[in-house]
Amino acid sequence: MTDVAAVEATVHGRVQGVFFRDFVSRRARQLGLTGFVRNLPGGSVEVIAEGKKEHLEELIGYLKVGPPAARVKEMITSWSEYTGNHSSFKVRH
Repeated sequence: MTDVAAVEATVHGRVQGVFFRDFVSRRARQLGLTGFVRNLPGGSVEVIAEGKKEHLEELIGYLKVGPPAARVKEMITSWSEYTGNHSSFKVRH
């Protein structure tokens, strides 16, 4: 199954308190991805997602922009193999 993968993204900028996690969760679910999104100490947001590689690439495009109130300054991504460890996409608190 080479068309599936996993990606970890850390998004920096004004991404907390602007509905970023909700935005990511809705987009990921629409794309059929699994994983989670959560705020990190220091003001960044972490996204762990798995699914079809083309859908992950589309999600990364959304992460670069974010919701209207967000200001993404930097995003660091790391690709890895699909694990199947997630049954859905969740917002972690």
